[in-house]
Amino acid sequence: MATVVRTVRDAVAGATAALEAAGCDTPRLDAEVLIADALGVERAALHTDPDASLTPEAHAGVTERVRRRAMREPVAYIVGRRGFRGLELAVDPRVLIPRPETELLVEVWLELRAGSRVHDAGTGSGAVALAIADERPDLRVTASDASRAAVEVARANARRLGLPVEIALARGLPREARDADLVVANLPYVSEGEWPGLPPEIVDHEPREALVAGVDGLDAIRALVAEAPHGKRVALEHAPHQAAAVRSLLGDARTLRDLAGLERVTVGGVP
Repeated sequence: MATVVRTVRDAVAGATAALEAAGCDTPRLDAEVLIADALGVERAALHTDPDASLTPEAHAGVTERVRRRAMREPVAYIVGRRGFRGLELAVDPRVLIPRPETELLVEVWLELRAGSRVHDAGTGSGAVALAIADERPDLRVTASDASRAAVEVARANARRLGLPVEIALARGLPREARDADLVVANLPYVSEGEWPGLPPEIVDHEPREALVAGVDGLDAIRALVAEAPHGKRVALEHAPHQAAAVRSLLGDARTLRDLAGLERVTVGGVP
C-alpha cells in the first residue's frame, strides 16, 4: 500500500526515497528543492514547520515534480531557474544549465580597466555576460549565441534583471564584437566519444549542440580562435584535460584553476 502523504515531513521522506531509488545523486536536496517550489516557500520553511499539512493541490504539485525528477530531468529545468554568482537565471531545455565551475570565467573581469568592453561568445542563458555586467557596471558588456532560442532566453534574463547587455544572434565572434578588449567564451567542449557516457540529466535533457564539439571537443574553441583578430585577448572555459591543448592555441597563455583545483579557464592572446 502506498504511503499516505499528509505533511511536509511525509512528502520529504517519500520524495527522497523515490529519488534515491531512481539513482539521483542528491535525493534529499532535490526533494527539498522540488517540494519547496511546489509549496511556494523557501527550503528553510520545510524544516521550521515539518508538520504542516499539504493541500490536495500541493500534493499534486509535489507528485508531478518528483515524477519528472525520477525520470532524471534536471531540477533546474523543473523549477525553471538556476542561481549563478548571486543572480537567479531563468533556464529551460533551450539552454545549458549554468555550472558552478563556469563562475571562474566571470572573474577575468579582475584584470580589466574601467570602460573596457567584454564580449561573451556562446552566451546560452546569458549567465557569464550578465554576471560580469552585474559585478562590473563600469564595463561595456555584450553577448551573442548561434541559437535563436538561447538568445531569447538570455534577452529575457537581461530584461528581468535590468542589466544593459546587448545580445546578438550570431555564430562565433560577431564582427561588431571584434573590437572588444576581452572575449570570454564557454563554448561546447565535450568530445563525441564522451557524450554517450554522460549522465541522463545531460544526455536526455540538455541541448547537445551546447556541449559537443567534435572528436576531441575542441572544434568550437579552435574556430573562435581562428576567426578572432590577431592579438585579441580571450578567456576560454574547457575541460581540465584540455588545458595544454588550449594553451597551445594562444600566445602568452595562462590557465586558472577552479575551486576543485582543476585547470578550467585559459586566458591568452590570439597569435
